[in-house]
Amino acid sequence: MDQTSITAAGAIDTFLVLLIGIGPKLALVPFLEITAALDRTAKQRVLRKMLVTAASVAVILMVLGELLRKLLHFTIGSLSIAGGVILLVLAVWMVLGPPASSQHTANKDPMQLAQYPLAVPYLLNPVGIVGLMTISADAESWSVFAVEFGILVFVLLLDVVVFRLANRVSEKLDENRMLVTEKVFGFLIAAIAVQLVLDGLALEGIIAPVPHLTRGSDMGGPHALTMTARGHVHITRER
Repeated sequence: MDQTSITAAGAIDTFLVLLIGIGPKLALVPFLEITAALDRTAKQRVLRKMLVTAASVAVILMVLGELLRKLLHFTIGSLSIAGGVILLVLAVWMVLGPPASSQHTANKDPMQLAQYPLAVPYLLNPVGIVGLMTISADAESWSVFAVEFGILVFVLLLDVVVFRLANRVSEKLDENRMLVTEKVFGFLIAAIAVQLVLDGLALEGIIAPVPHLTRGSDMGGPHALTMTARGHVHITRER
């Protein structure tokens, strides 16, 4: 089957994966903690650097992801496993580690922190990397690629809006509440990380597929898996 069109359901799933993978959810609390002591101008500079870095890497992965995969000789399944492991480490650090504003980052250049860890792996996290690489591998027509690229741009615009609003209200946010929010997000991200590993193992044929889509029965076959098996980013194909 050739991927020549994208349905509304496929577009929504692509949006959800990119919202998790390069949306503000994971990066928002660390961004507020790291920039808490900065003035408004410095916060804007850090925000701009973080967004530009994450967006640039995302576009490169979306355009050249499949080429990189072939050059480096790895499968989408192995990428999913690696992404899940790294995301799990990141999630464990969020839950058990000190706040992002602790001594670990206190003496570092904010512009350096804007690239790492804020841009990658917080804003563009392993879920986004796996999703973008899968989109690059699956898009076999310019129309599908254009729609998916448009979804990426939309998510990036949401990031701009959310982080700018967060900058404006950051002084009114309670530090303890932000810390609790980070711990809860870390736990949820850990669950996503485990699912990525399971999906990768299923793709490599090591375990049976682990269905987790309510619409899986509509897709059938291997396309009912996840974004790494054309599932979460499941582009319905026309014969």
